[in-house]
Amino acid sequence: MELNQMEYFLTVAKLQHVTRAAEALSITQPAISHSIAKLEEELRMPLFERSGRNLRLNACGEMFALRVERVLHEIKMGKQELEAFTNPDTGVVSIAFLNILGTRLIPWFIRSFREQYPNVRFDLQQGNGAFIRNQLDSGKSDLCISLPRWEEQGNIWTPVCSYRLDLAVPSNHHWVGRERLGLDELGDEPYIGLKSQCGLKSILDALFDKRGIVPNITYEAEDLPTVSGFVSAGLGVSLLPRASSLETEGISWIAVDIEEDKMPVEMGWKEKRHLSPATLLFRDFLIAKKYLPA
Repeated sequence: MELNQMEYFLTVAKLQHVTRAAEALSITQPAISHSIAKLEEELRMPLFERSGRNLRLNACGEMFALRVERVLHEIKMGKQELEAFTNPDTGVVSIAFLNILGTRLIPWFIRSFREQYPNVRFDLQQGNGAFIRNQLDSGKSDLCISLPRWEEQGNIWTPVCSYRLDLAVPSNHHWVGRERLGLDELGDEPYIGLKSQCGLKSILDALFDKRGIVPNITYEAEDLPTVSGFVSAGLGVSLLPRASSLETEGISWIAVDIEEDKMPVEMGWKEKRHLSPATLLFRDFLIAKKYLPA
């Protein structure tokens, strides 16, 4: 069964006349008659009651017409969706991003982009590092924005901004008022660490190991917002990216004397995955912007 057969069938069904259907479709009457006869032969049953060139749907034809209308409608919608997908001005951009980036950074990216491309739509998914990694690997999201990135063959990464690494301390801590301090001053100060599933842990561990520092870890949290909450509760201090979502009440921030005082936020995508024009447009927009919130 071919698409034009279904279109010819519905046209005849609506106009109930072969000549008028041929004129509406700009084809010959024999072509219409041949198409209908071939369709009925394939279905092994008549679909029309005939009177000369007049045709009226029989019971089987009415039943079949309902299905054909749905099929043609779905095909029409599919074509429209594909056209929108391939049009950079009206397509969809699917992004997975870390929870802590959703307060300020991601809204800023989208707002700035939509000032130039207001008709582009977004499919936004947020979660922890494992979640956004799965979103990218499975193809559910075309882009991901992470802090930090993870190494995997086939991934391409580019920095889109950075956060400053500062020491978060309780607002009543004896260090409040200090402009800067060295990591070696941590000593036995209670420190809030991260569990292994958080990607930032390996980076901070390497930073401490490089300086021969062993922080006095009293608690380990699963994510950065929890670390921030524990600091505000007075349970310890912690080295954190200074993101607005972590600047909660009860926390003060102190700069630290390290050369690695910037934590890059990076955008990633799969090297061999086809990206829609709208996705490429958004990706290149962020690369050109290099927004630096810190």
